[in-house]
Amino acid sequence: MNHALFTLLSDLEAANIHFTLGRHRPDTILVTWTRVGERVEVDVFSDGHMEVSRFTGNEDIVGDAQLVAALIRKDLE
Repeated sequence: MNHALFTLLSDLEAANIHFTLGRHRPDTILVTWTRVGERVEVDVFSDGHMEVSRFTGNEDIVGDAQLVAALIRKDLE
């Protein structure tokens, strides 16, 4: 099969990159992988096109359990 999703998964496996698959939208499969300082999210659509998001930053510790609780409360607002 020559769908872009299978090509992407094969390429990641060949590079020994651990990834996860998710389904958060009815028309896409989300492929996510991380490396130091970066998370990559690729939405692969049924027609084969892809939309890529990259989240970069440092790996500094920015808080503790209090920050976790505050972030959860913020999402509840």
